[in-house]
Amino acid sequence: MDRPGNVLWIMADQLRWDYLSCYGHPHLHTPNLDRLAERGVRFTNAYVQSPFCGPSRMSSYTGRYCRSHGATWNGFPLRVGEPTLGDHLRRIGVSPVIVGKTHMVPDTRGMEWLGIDPGSEIGVQLSECGFDPFERDDGLHPYGSIYPAPNYNDFLREQGVNATNPWEERANAGVAEDGALRSGWLMKYANLPANVPEELSETPYMTGRAIDFMEQAGDAPWLCHLSYIKPHWPYIVPAPYHAMYGTEHMLPAVRSGAERETDHPVFRAYIESRICRTVSRDEVRERIIPAYMGLVKQIDDQMGRLLSWMEGRGLMENTMIVFTSDHGDYLGDHWMGEKDLFHDPSVKVPLIVYDPRPEADATRGQVRDELVECIDLAPTFLNYFGGPELPHIMEGRTLDPLLHAPDAPEAWRRYAISEYDYATREARLLIGNAQEDARLIMIRDARWKYIHAEGFRPMLFDLETDPDELEDLGASPEPEHAEVRARLHEAIFAWARRHHCRIVLEPERIENMTGKEPPGILIGFWDEADFEAEFGKPFAERP
Repeated sequence: MDRPGNVLWIMADQLRWDYLSCYGHPHLHTPNLDRLAERGVRFTNAYVQSPFCGPSRMSSYTGRYCRSHGATWNGFPLRVGEPTLGDHLRRIGVSPVIVGKTHMVPDTRGMEWLGIDPGSEIGVQLSECGFDPFERDDGLHPYGSIYPAPNYNDFLREQGVNATNPWEERANAGVAEDGALRSGWLMKYANLPANVPEELSETPYMTGRAIDFMEQAGDAPWLCHLSYIKPHWPYIVPAPYHAMYGTEHMLPAVRSGAERETDHPVFRAYIESRICRTVSRDEVRERIIPAYMGLVKQIDDQMGRLLSWMEGRGLMENTMIVFTSDHGDYLGDHWMGEKDLFHDPSVKVPLIVYDPRPEADATRGQVRDELVECIDLAPTFLNYFGGPELPHIMEGRTLDPLLHAPDAPEAWRRYAISEYDYATREARLLIGNAQEDARLIMIRDARWKYIHAEGFRPMLFDLETDPDELEDLGASPEPEHAEVRARLHEAIFAWARRHHCRIVLEPERIENMTGKEPPGILIGFWDEADFEAEFGKPFAERP
C-alpha cells in the first residue's frame, strides 16, 4: 500500500447470517457480497455480544462485552468515559466517521455532571459513540425522540417527495389498489412497493452518502462505518424489489411442536408475547419474508455500486472492507419474531473481511469456522492502522491470525459469549421476575450452546446432532449432558471472574508497580538496620 490504509466497515441491521448466497441461501442470490468473500475471508461462526441493536453495537464499537460497557439495552446510554474505537483511532491520527446508524444514546447526565457541552467537539463525539458524524441516521426514529432526527427526511423533501414525515409516509409506506396509504409498520402491507422511487430509498441514499464521504476524505487515513438501516423492519421495499420473491422462495420455518410446548419459563414467555405470536403465523411470514429478501437483494446491489466505484478510484488497493450485521431475525423460526434469544438465526451473523495487505494473499477465498466475536473487529481495525494493543481495555482480539495464515492458529478462543438484558421486555412481565434477574448469558464452544437463565434452569443444545437447535437438553438427565452443563456453567463463571473494568492502567504500568510501595511510604520495617538491609543505604538518606 503506497499510502496510509483505510477501513470501510459495513454493517447491515437485522441481517441473518444465512440470507446470503455465499452462506447457502438457495434463492437469494447476492453476487456482489459473494465476490467480496472470494477476495477475502468468510467466517461461519461469528457471534454478536447481544442479540439486540444497541448493546450489540456498543460492544462492537468498544471491543468490550455488555457487562463491561454497561449499555445493555436499547436506549441505555454508553457512559461518559467508556473508551471507543473512535477514541483509540484519533490518538494515532485516523479519522473515525459514521455514515448511518449507531443506536447510540448519549450519557447526557454524565456530560452535565462533568460540565461538558453536548455541542462541543468532545460532546459530539460522546454523543456519536466516538465517531465523527458525516451522516447520522438511525432511521427508525424519524421524529428525533431519544435519537437525532435524520437528514434523510430533508433529502426526500429536496427531491420533491413531500410529506409531513417522508420517512414514514413515503419510504416506509405503500399505496394500496384503492389509493389508500398503508403503513409499513403493519406487516399485512409488506407486499406493497414502498411509496418512493428506488433510487431515493434508504439503502441507495446511505450508499451515496458513503461515496460522498470517500470523495471528500483526501489522503489522510480514515475508518468509515457505513451502517445500513435495512433489512430491519418496517418490512417494506421499493419496486422492483418488492416483487422479486414469493412464497416459493421461502425457506421452511425451522421449529417443532416440542418447542411450542416448552417448559422453560423464559422461552415460553417469548413464544407467548405479542410479537412472536404474530410473526410465527404463516400468513405473516408469507408477507414479510419476500419483502425481507428484497431488502437484502437491494443491499447487495448497492454493494455492487459501491465496490465498482471504489475499484474505479483505486480504493480497493488500500482499504480493508468488512461486511457484517448487528444481529439476525427469527422470521418465525422457533416460533419467534424479532431477535430476543440465542438461536443462530438471531445471534449468529455474516462476517466477510477483505484485507488488501499482501499478508492476506494466502487466505483469499477461505472459509473459516473458528469462533469469532464481533468485539474482535475493533482490535483488528486498530492493529490494521498500526495502533497499540490494548488488552486491558478491549476484550476482543485481532483477527489477523485468521486473515493471514491458512492454517488454524495454535491458540484461539474456545468459547463465544453473548448476553441479554430482558428487563424492559414483555416477556419479563409474563414471567413476573424482578428486573435485576432478567438476564441471560449464552456460551458456545465447537459443539455445544449453553444459555444461563438467572433464576431458572439452563438451556442446552448439541449443535453437532441438532444443528437447528430444536431439542433443549437443559433438563436432560443423561450424565453426558449434565457434565456439559456443569463445564459450560463453570466457563461462564471463569469469564465473569476476569477483570472487566481495570481499563485505566496498562499491564506494563501495573507490572512496574508490583511489589513496590509509593515513594515515601515505608511499611513493615522494624528499625534502621532493617531498612539498610533492604535498600543498602542509611535510613536518614531515604527519599
